[in-house]
Amino acid sequence: MRQHAFGRLLMKIFVAVFLFYMLMPLVIMGGAALNNSRFPSIYPWVGFTGRWFEDLWADTRMWTAIRNTLLVALSVVALAVPIGTAAAILINGIDARARGFLYGVMIAPILTPGVVIGISTLLFWNAFNAPAGLWLSVLGQVSFIAAYVMLLVLARLQSFDPLLEEAALDLGASHTQVMRRIVVPHLYPAIGAGALIAFFQSVENFNVTLFTKGNSDTLTVYVFSKTRSGITPTINALALSLIALTVIGAIVYEITRRRAERRAMEEAAAAAAAEDADLAAAGPLATPAAA
Repeated sequence: MRQHAFGRLLMKIFVAVFLFYMLMPLVIMGGAALNNSRFPSIYPWVGFTGRWFEDLWADTRMWTAIRNTLLVALSVVALAVPIGTAAAILINGIDARARGFLYGVMIAPILTPGVVIGISTLLFWNAFNAPAGLWLSVLGQVSFIAAYVMLLVLARLQSFDPLLEEAALDLGASHTQVMRRIVVPHLYPAIGAGALIAFFQSVENFNVTLFTKGNSDTLTVYVFSKTRSGITPTINALALSLIALTVIGAIVYEITRRRAERRAMEEAAAAAAAEDADLAAAGPLATPAAA
């Protein structure tokens, strides 16, 4: 009993230390965004201010970087999702020896440092006299982000029953119809998760983008350039704004999910009640016990 209490105490201490380690830097960063000091620090506390958010709002370069970031991220999603999905379906359908080889080829970019991917992408396209720019950042990011999509879709395919595919073909469906009406609908959750991961992987990418962006800026490169020229509390204001947007998005998602779950439970309960009412109206001979 005493050992059990000691174990729970250790668990509480671990959780407290873990939360402190994870959240304290964010608290300090958020406090620096509200401190009326030209240095990004909470000590000494000069006074509460919102001028760093005003400076950030008036920074046209930052808005251009955000627009470029969203443009690149959406383009990466549009390319990485079909490539990763097709690769997963192909790997799942070929023989074991070729599967291992193709799987290794697709996974290799994830294990490769981003600097190497960025330099190799730049050198490869320079051989074709293709200039650097945002489109090159898209191609460089797709080369490894598609592998994340492939892993998610491949995991989903492990729960797919191939007998459904064979049954549809025996009933006269074409391979296109089987793919469109049976395989792809089964993969929708993994494809959606892969699209989200591809989007956020692109938004936070720095190494590949730095070598391939040309004269354009994305958000990560913009933050890097600000730190090189002398960091100001506007960076803290930007980080605090992104955290606030993330928290709001997570809360909205959780509320929506709980409402959908509660609605599904209410519909199931209503359907069960209606079925019981129909059985009661049909009389005692219709019930299984009476039978």
